[in-house]
Amino acid sequence: MPPTSLGTVPGATTPADGAAPAAKSPAAARDPFFDNAKFLAIVLVVVGHSWEALRDDNRVLAAGYLLLYAFHMPAFTLISGYFSRSFRHEPRQLKRLVGSVLVPYAVFEIALNVFRAWAEGEELKISLLHPWYLTWFLMALFIWRLTAPLWQQVRHPFLLSTAIAALASIDPWIGPDLGLQRVLQFLPFFVLGLKMRPEHFTRLRERRVRIAAVPVLAGGALVAYWAVLRMNPDWFYRRDAAQDLNAPWWVGVSMTVGMLVCSLVLSFAFLALVPGRRTWFTALGAGTLYAYLLHGFLAKGAHFWGWYDNAFSGTVLGAVTISTLAAVLAVVLTTAPVRRVFRCVMEPKLDWLFHDPARPSGAPNTPSGGGSSTSTGRRDGEQSAI
Repeated sequence: MPPTSLGTVPGATTPADGAAPAAKSPAAARDPFFDNAKFLAIVLVVVGHSWEALRDDNRVLAAGYLLLYAFHMPAFTLISGYFSRSFRHEPRQLKRLVGSVLVPYAVFEIALNVFRAWAEGEELKISLLHPWYLTWFLMALFIWRLTAPLWQQVRHPFLLSTAIAALASIDPWIGPDLGLQRVLQFLPFFVLGLKMRPEHFTRLRERRVRIAAVPVLAGGALVAYWAVLRMNPDWFYRRDAAQDLNAPWWVGVSMTVGMLVCSLVLSFAFLALVPGRRTWFTALGAGTLYAYLLHGFLAKGAHFWGWYDNAFSGTVLGAVTISTLAAVLAVVLTTAPVRRVFRCVMEPKLDWLFHDPARPSGAPNTPSGGGSSTSTGRRDGEQSAI
């Protein structure tokens, strides 16, 4: 099967030679499975962040926190790689990469640092080379996608990327620039997604796999409960070398490989349970980037303003309430009204910045007829990585 174009529906059939393709609505052009997976994953991300201040005094929440961090960002990275399969440095793709990844990175890196300085009453320090908090993933996605054609050409790309991740984990000299530790340590997930095909996701949704996924996740929860008292959760952030976590270098190699296997098994179990049909939240899967970046202000604000510093937060009812509110927040931030308000920074119009390769030099930069597209070059109905 030839590779699909960036963001088009994986596994979609193509018309016979010479036949006119049937017109499809934007909703029909998207695969609901991936929108469902992205929505459920972003809900877990937001809920996981709400547990950060609660896990120290609650072993169950601490175990849930470990479990979520073992697979939610690896799953996002895997899907990111899958939707990068057709990236070939084409002008349309580069334009979209800048508009939908690099611009939001710069805007939210500045905004989050301004927010931190204001909330903490500290001196404002901004460096676009040092991703803070959530923005690391956008920088990583930018780098991963630029290198996607290379990974499509090399032999044994998954083994090579795993070796690179292991080497990064034992090099404490890799500093915070560009979030490079995370870029390299999460790289195998991206590369594996890059090499996956539609039939792989079809197999994940087979009945026997879906049934097996339940005990796998349950077993992961039990292991996480055991590991709470025995393991530093910072390993799952993948932002430090082994020496930074007070471990010898060889532990970095073994932990990289061990966590890679663990995260892949849990990610596949999670994806196996994702519904493949359209659901009430399928359309919300188009807004996961909005929820990912916007929830950071409330997630950090809750810590800055001491919202967790009360007796209720430490109770079972308090934990359930906070988790529910976090899930509701994730839903709200993926809705169409929120996307309309923030589209100017998430998908900005960049016609002023780029040449139109289809337009003769000196001709006015007017949109061509015959189809709807965004300024970033994404056609209606295309799916993004996050």
